[in-house]
Amino acid sequence: MTTLSGKTALVTGSTSGIGLGIAQVLARAGANLILNGFGDASQAIAEVRQHGVKVGHHPADVSDPAQIAEMFAYAEREFGGVDILVNNAGIQHVATVEAFPVERWDAIIAINLSAVFHSTRLGLPGMRAKGWGRIVNVASVHGQVGSVGKAAYVAAKHGVIGLTKVVGLETATSNVTCNAICPGWVLTPLVQKQIDDRAASGIDPQQARHDLLAEKQPSLEFVTPAQLGELVLFLCSDAAAQVRGAAWNIDGGWLAQ
Repeated sequence: MTTLSGKTALVTGSTSGIGLGIAQVLARAGANLILNGFGDASQAIAEVRQHGVKVGHHPADVSDPAQIAEMFAYAEREFGGVDILVNNAGIQHVATVEAFPVERWDAIIAINLSAVFHSTRLGLPGMRAKGWGRIVNVASVHGQVGSVGKAAYVAAKHGVIGLTKVVGLETATSNVTCNAICPGWVLTPLVQKQIDDRAASGIDPQQARHDLLAEKQPSLEFVTPAQLGELVLFLCSDAAAQVRGAAWNIDGGWLAQ
């Protein structure tokens, strides 16, 4: 059983959804947690703290490199640095290329890709100094295939996988690893909205859920945040010490087609 006692994990975008699910699993394994996200984080902090670990929160807007730097300074000051970095924060916008708002493109690239670079470059020195570290980037199946209307998201997630490979190579002779996980459909509020939109046209909600999954995900089941957390936990374990620069699919068979 993997223990992360004495380690500190920073999970971006972790006050709800996938990020909170990952944080819960890491905390259960004994890691102290730094949560990140907008708004009232008290509920998320309370949930993670139930595992008996130290929990902090930093509200950095990860589209701003200066705020990311402030978050890492907070981590150093309050937790002695970051041992495990999970780059999870992400946003989405759907539109055709010619209709894609430029400001939405810039925001998605900033949060979904550039923030991964900035967090990684700031986190690596401390990991190297400690002689151990784990970086896990939450990419997507859209880091490996495209979908209509998702130009910025697909471009960013492809970039995340490319960055993961480079960092994996640059840390290959160290005890620091860098990998990406590639979820398919996860039942987040964004995905639930797509189901609700289908149901609003008169389709039974269960049928709407089935139809959404059937288009892409052969298992006809959603990936859960807890399952993503368990995969991150594995990548933090000694068993995964030679998993480097990988993009690990967890997608109900989406990419096997």
